[in-house]
Amino acid sequence: MCLSLSKSFYIKGLQCQKALWLEKHNKAVLTLPGAAAMATIEEGNAVGSLACALFPGGRKITTKSISLSQKVVLTQKWINEGVHDIYEATFEFDGVLVMVDILHKNADGSFEIYEVKSSTKAKDIFKQDVSIQYYVLNGLGYDVSDVYITILNTDYVRSGELDIKQLFTHVKVTSEVLALQGDIPANLGKFRDLLTDDLNEPDIDIGWHCKNPHECDAMDYCWQQQRGIPEYSVFNIFSLTKTSKALGLYQQGIVDIKDIPDDMKLTDKQKAKVDAWKAQKGVINKGAIKSFVDSINYPIYHFDFETLGPAIPSFEGMKPYEKYPFQYSLHIEQEDGSLEHKEYLAIPGQDPREEIVKRMVEDIPTGACVMAFNISFEKSIIRTLANNYPAHKAHLMNIHDNFIDLEIPFQNGDYWMPSMQGHYGLKYALPATVPEMKEAYPDLDSVHNGNDAMAMFKKLGEATDFDEIAKIKSALLEYCKLDTYAMVKILNNLKVLIK
Repeated sequence: MCLSLSKSFYIKGLQCQKALWLEKHNKAVLTLPGAAAMATIEEGNAVGSLACALFPGGRKITTKSISLSQKVVLTQKWINEGVHDIYEATFEFDGVLVMVDILHKNADGSFEIYEVKSSTKAKDIFKQDVSIQYYVLNGLGYDVSDVYITILNTDYVRSGELDIKQLFTHVKVTSEVLALQGDIPANLGKFRDLLTDDLNEPDIDIGWHCKNPHECDAMDYCWQQQRGIPEYSVFNIFSLTKTSKALGLYQQGIVDIKDIPDDMKLTDKQKAKVDAWKAQKGVINKGAIKSFVDSINYPIYHFDFETLGPAIPSFEGMKPYEKYPFQYSLHIEQEDGSLEHKEYLAIPGQDPREEIVKRMVEDIPTGACVMAFNISFEKSIIRTLANNYPAHKAHLMNIHDNFIDLEIPFQNGDYWMPSMQGHYGLKYALPATVPEMKEAYPDLDSVHNGNDAMAMFKKLGEATDFDEIAKIKSALLEYCKLDTYAMVKILNNLKVLIK
């Protein structure tokens, strides 16, 4: 039988059959993965490779130099030779191709399947993933005794060299996988019937499945191109859930916020957003803004971190996905408006945390008024640093306790403009309050957001050309510098409003 479905196709079909059809017959309409998605893929590959060391002495089916059919043949050859552990073991049955992350052969001749995920939870979708692997191996006559999902252990704290036996944990899902086997033939039948017709796109409406369990790469096509849902719509007022009010409105033909019925029950914040959008007028609560501004003391230390949160703990004392800072920017603003800028950018591959701590306590005195946009993030990083470096804990926690959040006037709706489209993050607040800086972030070279910064810092660690290194460093420094300069400009324009 011609290979027609892969494991990833099967999982995609479970989420949405239309997405599966588009993947097969009209892939051009799908959105390519962005920086964040690519980083997740790379992280997953690194975790998968590392997990193979849990089963030392195995052999890996190479991923590039041979065809899929050759991989199937090679897998069978190694099994026949008695290889006990095969990484990326490849099988085909009933027109379905699967690659098993780790196939382990027991002493009694039975096999165990290990599906490695760069996650800290054995999610239901992972069980579906491994269930199709079991289906294929079982169909080929292999005795699969147990099935596991290998995930990261959130209790693991790195101490010295990485201990992969502690880093990973195996979750046995054999019973759940067996319970799913009865659904697979019918699912495969539906998917094959669907894919046989390469002309007629399935008529499947949008809904909760568009983001569950993952955000679908066909969302732009289905939502904007096909249904004309505005960039700012009822789905921005009500979160998309299985029972979202936005879906109810959509099913009534209402997607534009201006068409939301006046008598619809809304929270105070929702009503404020809806009323402001309908009126197409901004909200400027001068009294609340003045109270906020009056709470600020000079000099103001405008501060911003850039961080990484690797799945595999990079340094001593870290847990999986624990964030650590690799960069910061600091604009010190005096009452007369004068500015001084300080910054730090780490050397890739080296633990930057202690140096960052030392620089922070040098640059920011105790008792200082420290400002950030969404302080919960900066404060969480500082708390972790304070616990890791007790010699500086008192100073760091003083900084922590003296933060003022510039996001408050926007989050509370005291300053809101239609152009912000219900958002109140820095990238929306800046053009709304400082129109002349509308293109400040788009005009930057290479780094335009936090995801870009993470990707570029990783790229910096791989760069060898002097000019490329200099260019990446410059892009990172300019981006982080803009974050704190943007806060200076936003605050100054808020002060102008209340004069």
